[in-house]
Amino acid sequence: MNDIKRYHPLIIVFELWKLVRNSAFFALFLFVLKYNSEAAFVRYGRIAFIVILGFSIVHIFIKWFTHKYKLDDTSFHIYKGIFTKSKQTIPFINVQNVNRHTSLFHRIFKVTSLRLATGMEGSDATIEFTVISPTEADNIERRMCVPILDEAKTTQPSEGEKGVSPSGVQPEMQHADRTAPHRMIHFKPTKKDVLKASFTSLSFLILIPLLGSLYTKVDEIFNVEKEAEGLLSTILSSWWLVTNVVIGLIVISVSIGIIRTFLKYGEYEISSDTNRIYIKKGVVDSTSFSISKQKVQAIEITQSTMKRMLGLVEVKLISAGGTNDEEDKQEINTLYPFLPVTRAYKLISEILPSYEVTEEMTRLPQKSLWVRMLKPSWFWLISTGALYYFKPKLLGWEHTWWVLSIVLFVCVYVSRLFDFFHTRFTLNHNYIQIKTGALTTSLFVSRRDKVIEVKVTRNLLQQRLGLASIETVQQAKPVCRTTINDVPIEMARAFYTWYLGRTNEINVK
Repeated sequence: MNDIKRYHPLIIVFELWKLVRNSAFFALFLFVLKYNSEAAFVRYGRIAFIVILGFSIVHIFIKWFTHKYKLDDTSFHIYKGIFTKSKQTIPFINVQNVNRHTSLFHRIFKVTSLRLATGMEGSDATIEFTVISPTEADNIERRMCVPILDEAKTTQPSEGEKGVSPSGVQPEMQHADRTAPHRMIHFKPTKKDVLKASFTSLSFLILIPLLGSLYTKVDEIFNVEKEAEGLLSTILSSWWLVTNVVIGLIVISVSIGIIRTFLKYGEYEISSDTNRIYIKKGVVDSTSFSISKQKVQAIEITQSTMKRMLGLVEVKLISAGGTNDEEDKQEINTLYPFLPVTRAYKLISEILPSYEVTEEMTRLPQKSLWVRMLKPSWFWLISTGALYYFKPKLLGWEHTWWVLSIVLFVCVYVSRLFDFFHTRFTLNHNYIQIKTGALTTSLFVSRRDKVIEVKVTRNLLQQRLGLASIETVQQAKPVCRTTINDVPIEMARAFYTWYLGRTNEINVK
């Protein structure tokens, strides 16, 4: 495993497929739709297309020959460059999380892709194998555990936190089997869970934009608008046709929503061993995510209005390695997004026993409500000014602008009222919990040794009323900042004193 290796040869096929997929539209436009065109931009466009396509194909082959990698006992070594050579070394311990994605292409050729996210910045923050054999991927992922266990051995338990080291690694983790750690499955969704998820996520509404997009594209080519008007008038003239069409669309929408949700969450699985958490999902396109327990910087529990009505929450693991770039929007670092509240809290204690989540939290004092309600809303003022200037008319009604202004005013202050009632906080030994939000609430849970910065601020009004704003900063991508406004000054002082206790938990080498 210490020899320099080229990437999997199928990466050439994969890159060629991506090139064909991305250039298909331009090829269709230049060589099919504009087949008989003699316009200059079409002729030169064809030449430019062929030249760029040729260079891209040559670049794919040269890149495979020149880009290599090597693994030793502690680090990755990445070799890049065609004319200018470069070497990058990334220690295993810098890897924050591992993301594996297996698309239909990968399934056909019995390979997978692997992405290792680090806590660094820039284009080199992620080590990516777009095509790799499952065996090689397993070997690389297993190597991620060795530095974690070695680091856990060197840390000492902190005072006031029994059985937990400052890195968040349990004592039994320090003696875990490095070759084949035992995994415990914590959650697999049932059919009832998938059905509930399909309605909660509103997946059945996907038919509406699909039909609109399909109609627009077909109309551009065949000009079906006139024929559609005649068909629509025929359907509307008969009540039973309208009923059948509506029922048919509802059945199709619900069916599509259930199938789409099943393909996405049907094979969901949350498991863990002594040092890592594993999340797997997807039926056709499968994605798996793993993260070291000690790399979890915080936990975020969000709940929308609909989920609150159904008693569901979404739990997200926050880490320094980002997974939300343009090519990877799988949100795989989220535990099952439709967990019952009690099951979610139990699941957190199972997979992260070094974290605590309590339902007993302190509400804001009454004077905090007055501060929020008396604060001017610049959004409402600017919007009202724009409405007064343009004076839009709805159905010809001249007084539309001030009615919209009143509705907007009510929405802003009702949102502030909800935010006041939802906002809560607590300091529990080595933990902090902050809950904020109006229609969608967010419960932030973190440990003191994972908070890298705190801030306490007071404006003039807060100083007069004995209030303050506090903020925590976590290492994440992007940096995670959690703020709670208008807490009592006593709470702000206790918060600052609480954070100073972090010095007893952090070992500076």
